[in-house]
Amino acid sequence: IIPVLPHLVEAFTGGDIASAARWVGVFGMVFAAVQFVSTPVQGALSDRYGRRPVILLSCQGLGLDFVFMALASSLPMLLAGRIISGIFSASFTTANAYIADVTPPDRRAKSYGMIGAAFGLGFVIGPLIGGWLGGIDLRLPFWFAAGLALLNFLYGWFVLPESLPPERRSPRFDAAHANPFGALVLLRSYPQVFGLAAVVFLANLAHYVYPSIFVLFADYRYRWGPREVSWVLAAVGVLSIIVNVGLVGRTVRAIGERRTLLLGLACGVAGFVIYGLAGHGWLFLVGLPVSALWALAAPATQALITRQVGPEVQGRIQGALMSLTSLAGIAGPLVFANVFAVFVGADAPAQVPGAPWLLAALLLACAWFVGWRHAPRHPAPA
Repeated sequence: IIPVLPHLVEAFTGGDIASAARWVGVFGMVFAAVQFVSTPVQGALSDRYGRRPVILLSCQGLGLDFVFMALASSLPMLLAGRIISGIFSASFTTANAYIADVTPPDRRAKSYGMIGAAFGLGFVIGPLIGGWLGGIDLRLPFWFAAGLALLNFLYGWFVLPESLPPERRSPRFDAAHANPFGALVLLRSYPQVFGLAAVVFLANLAHYVYPSIFVLFADYRYRWGPREVSWVLAAVGVLSIIVNVGLVGRTVRAIGERRTLLLGLACGVAGFVIYGLAGHGWLFLVGLPVSALWALAAPATQALITRQVGPEVQGRIQGALMSLTSLAGIAGPLVFANVFAVFVGADAPAQVPGAPWLLAALLLACAWFVGWRHAPRHPAPA
């Protein structure tokens, strides 16, 4: 739905791009605020009751919600649908904990890279399908997404095994850590995790420039419609797969998790600067392979973090990290969407549509500095 959701919002706002940008920012903020509450709850539930039921509930809820959004007849209905999506799509918490359950510590960076590759594969196929269907009708991608999510539920029901046996589960549902602020307090119990958590927050804050402004930015600056945007997103997905499958494991073995983290963040800074300064579409495309190497950073960070805690709290730690991601998502869409609206609106002090990308580059530079200060040079064993 990525290539079409901003255009659907734009249709509900009468076609004004500055107004649509601000509403897209509101959508992103509300979605992230809901995830901020939901992610630690999912993590704590998975620590107590197992990973499988949480993942299944997420898939089923998403499928039904996509049907609701396909039928939305107004902006408030569409916003309500995104709120429901925020509740059920918070399962990255549980997915990350699942990986920690079944993978030895020295192989976790590669395994998180495989999760990133799966996400990248979705980014290849999903936007292409969404752009093609959206060229027919803006609502068709929602119906297709509903079918995929419900098929995913069936796959999980019949195939996915449980990864956390009863004897390794938390003895009770920890309401304090299911509270998003309580989950953040948990991070302070692990000082090394707390430092890396700042990297997670800053990197995710920068990442929100993509869903906040990319579709409208591409339309405004390069006159790219849903189909052109879908091809660019597909290219991003292909590059993500290459990096996550082919480079993460090799790079970690060659230079270690710390240097891999710093290399990935540096490439992200360079890529965003190219995006921000690109006056032509082909120049923007030049930045894709550079920024794709940013994908090295996330698996290395996850691997470093999982070494610091035991299996009984992996879900809660991952939930706390996803809460940080959601906090970034609360601020990011509003910041980037409004920066874009300010610099493309009728009263813009200067026409600088690439300003949000340059701001994202600055945030990633800050993340690099924090990572350089806090990422351990000699990671502890699990």
